[in-house]
Amino acid sequence: MSRIGKKPIDVPSGVTAAVDGQNVKVKGPKGELAFTVHDDVVVEFKDGKVSVQPKDETKRARSMWGMSRTMVSNLVEGVTKGFEKKLEITGVGYRASVQGKNLVLALGYSHDVIYPIPDGIQIVTGKPTEVTITGINRQQVGQVAAEIRDFRRPEPYKGKGVKYAGEFIFRKEGKKK
Repeated sequence: MSRIGKKPIDVPSGVTAAVDGQNVKVKGPKGELAFTVHDDVVVEFKDGKVSVQPKDETKRARSMWGMSRTMVSNLVEGVTKGFEKKLEITGVGYRASVQGKNLVLALGYSHDVIYPIPDGIQIVTGKPTEVTITGINRQQVGQVAAEIRDFRRPEPYKGKGVKYAGEFIFRKEGKKK
C-alpha cells in the first residue's frame, strides 16, 4: 500500500483540474500544465479532489501509483505557487548576469558561458553570485538548475564553482609536504 499514493490531492479554489482518461490538465493563476498518467494507474476527479489508484495489484502498477500521484500534485502546486531553485557561485571573478534572453556566466574559463533561458523559466540574478530560477514546471526548473551547475561543479579543495543554495560540499585537505 503506497502511503503517498493513497492521499487525495486537494485542488484549491481558482484552480481547475480536468481528467480525460489518462490525461490530467490543471489550469491556475500562473499557467496551465498537463501530464499523461501511466496506463497501470486510474485517475479520478470528484468533490474538488484528484485521487490516484492502481488498476491492479501488479508490482508495476504499485510502483507507478505513488509516482503518478506526486506528478499530479506537482502540477497543482506549480500552477498555484510555482517552483524555485537558488544557485550560489563561489570563486574569485566568478559571476552571473542576465542579458536579454541569455544568462551570461563568468566561471574562470577563457570565455563567458552563455546559457539561453528556455521558455517558461525566469532567471533573476539579485547579486552577481546568486542565481534564482523560477517556473511552474518542477522538472524543467530542476533541469535548468542542473545544467547551469554542470558548467562548473564545486570542487572539493577550495569549493569554487556553482552549487545549490544550502548544498554541502565535502572538502578535502591539500597534499602535504
